[in-house]
Amino acid sequence: MLDTSSSINFDSDDYPQAVVATRFVAEQEYAETPVHQHHKCQLVLALNGYVKCKIADAIWIVPPNCAVWIPSQVPHSNQVSKNANVCMLFVDPAIEGMPASSCTLSVTPLLRELIAHLTEVEQNYLKHSATDKLVDVLIEQLRSMPTEHFDFPLPAEPRLKAIANRLLSAPEDRRTVGQWASEFAMSERTLSRLVKNEIGLTFGRWRGQLHIVLALQKLSTGDSVQRIADELGYESVSAFITFFKKTLGKSPKQYMKLKEP
Repeated sequence: MLDTSSSINFDSDDYPQAVVATRFVAEQEYAETPVHQHHKCQLVLALNGYVKCKIADAIWIVPPNCAVWIPSQVPHSNQVSKNANVCMLFVDPAIEGMPASSCTLSVTPLLRELIAHLTEVEQNYLKHSATDKLVDVLIEQLRSMPTEHFDFPLPAEPRLKAIANRLLSAPEDRRTVGQWASEFAMSERTLSRLVKNEIGLTFGRWRGQLHIVLALQKLSTGDSVQRIADELGYESVSAFITFFKKTLGKSPKQYMKLKEP
């Protein structure tokens, strides 16, 4: 369950301040918020554990010390892993220099601590107060954060949506584009073109995005690289590590160590 003492009923749009924050702490079970939206943009930062966000037409993962940016009025839901500690930062869309679309941000230790501190102070802070000055620094830091894309697009096209749901339920399915095309009475070329037109990726890159999303989720909860490779259908641990390193530039262990505070 979530610690409901202050966070579960928190409504960022109740505050006139341009930037406010709260914190969710999941105790034992996974917790999920219903689909909702708000005027302020939202930054979801996992201090530990992970958050899985469904934002519009994609599923996003927030691994430790990364954050997902959700623009103003975009419908979304957040699933928090058990024992997770998650900061929610809300930013008025009138503030310039913020991302225009959903994305993942790498978070520096300084920005992480600024956000965490903001969750612990009074949100009805005054203009020119110490908290207000801290928020100015926080926003400047946020503007400079590099973006990444830890998302799995969910297409609206019925055949691709069916494939996406099948891959989500059985990510170890290693069927080729031709085999998927045959099942949906299409040629391999037609399916490849459909994926490219609807999602902007090749079929292999699309499925690879899902594997990265799931791998980060599993790494965040302490699953071994061997287990992850098995669950995602790789022939060997080395094959999975090669894929991960090619995609993110580091091995799974190196990547997670880099994300430690």
